[in-house]
Amino acid sequence: MKGIMGLYVILIAIYFGNLTNITLFNAEWNGIAMWLSTGLFIAGTAYYLMSRESIKKK
Repeated sequence: MKGIMGLYVILIAIYFGNLTNITLFNAEWNGIAMWLSTGLFIAGTAYYLMSRESIKKK
């Protein structure tokens, strides 16, 4: 269950970053928002892989 919650937190952070870019910055920071989304996606993938490996070891 911890793995699912961690992935949801990362997903919410991606959506919050995009929402903030659109509403507060009038989509002027698209490059920064995309880099943030990409970084969070890579972090989520790494988190998933580490979580999956720890479940296999048990």
